[in-house]
Amino acid sequence: MISKENAEHYFWGDNCDGWYLVNRQDMLVIHEKMPAGTSEKRHFHSVSRQFFFVLDGVLSMELEGKMHNIKALQGLEIPPGSKHQARNDTEFPVEFIVISHPTTRGDRSDLPSSC
Repeated sequence: MISKENAEHYFWGDNCDGWYLVNRQDMLVIHEKMPAGTSEKRHFHSVSRQFFFVLDGVLSMELEGKMHNIKALQGLEIPPGSKHQARNDTEFPVEFIVISHPTTRGDRSDLPSSC
């Protein structure tokens, strides 16, 4: 049985937390938490398809130039090759699950800020 309480923890970005729920080459499932006002770098994955599912709060996801505000119990699929950036534009933390198939390890290309 796996949960946030017993999963391997890691830090990423600007004070963000993550927990590996499933960490295999063919699939990655992570629970992530972004404090208020944080963001990740805009990027894309060449092979990996992702699905972001919000547990609590609102996740702002820029996907190919279009902004999506994903609320609790809503999700958004990110196809391979799609430029995207997750942000927390609110005053409260946001927690979400990210499912990646296959894993995103070695399959991430960061983009310059102006892209």
